Amino acid sequence: MARRTYRIEFTPAADRDFRGLPEDVQRRLRPKIDALAGNPRPRGVETLAGERDPHRIRVGDYRIFFQIRDEVLVIVLVRIRHRRDVYRNL
Repeated sequence: MARRTYRIEFTPAADRDFRGLPEDVQRRLRPKIDALAGNPRPRGVETLAGERDPHRIRVGDYRIFFQIRDEVLVIVLVRIRHRRDVYRNL
């Protein structure tokens, strides 16, 4: 059976979040983001209740919130923020 690969898309907010992070943090997050293309539900992912059931993965003190759209094989990154800030305006 062929393995499905998802396309990664950033919302404008997630793009701003990512670009605003220090380069060393971006380097730590990038492999986790890229890995979602091959496995959108890795160990440790949590599904949150709410509109379109966003998912969350933790990378150190940072949280990556995303939606999985299986019907079109797309992962939409919604927010990427430090844990102290991410829940305020999700």
